[in-house]
Amino acid sequence: MSFFRDDISGNNSIRPFFSSLVALQGAEKNLNKDCLNSTLDPYLCFFPQYALQNIKTPYFILNSAYDVYQFHHIFVPPSSDPRGHWSRCKADPSACSTLQIATLQGLRSAMLTALKLFEGEPEVGMFINSCFAHCQSELQDTWFAPNSPTLDNETIAELVGDWYFERGAAQEIDCAYPCDSTCHNIIPSNQVGN
Repeated sequence: MSFFRDDISGNNSIRPFFSSLVALQGAEKNLNKDCLNSTLDPYLCFFPQYALQNIKTPYFILNSAYDVYQFHHIFVPPSSDPRGHWSRCKADPSACSTLQIATLQGLRSAMLTALKLFEGEPEVGMFINSCFAHCQSELQDTWFAPNSPTLDNETIAELVGDWYFERGAAQEIDCAYPCDSTCHNIIPSNQVGN
């Protein structure tokens, strides 16, 4: 899930990318009709802040508040940081300056504001942690291992199970970085220095 925003230089290169993608692939006909009726720009229906409110079936949101793919490629792409001021922070979140952490907290806050619409909705499950990671459901280490990330003492797999089997509230949102000691901060090695 991506709550795409402008990059650190104030540019937004991802929205034109998705606009071109919708046009190139003729994807508009496959996008949610309710979403399309609520906006003048069909490509916006690729973005969760527009698409989620039009989904009628139950769904589970699994995301990091600090999605490392978005961080490296959308929020701080190399083009927005030509002098490499963010390089150390991108390679190791513990090396971020106070100002960089504050900037990242702003990104987290924007995502959480959008998610407030779904809090308390039983058909919407969510596990939003404060790990620097992407795709946490594909690895046993982050899904259901003894040392997997947890929120309120539950792993991702346990919370998804609670949601799927309707065993109670299945919405957990983590505190802000760096509070979560269960994180597996997964920084792609090919991103170091970008």
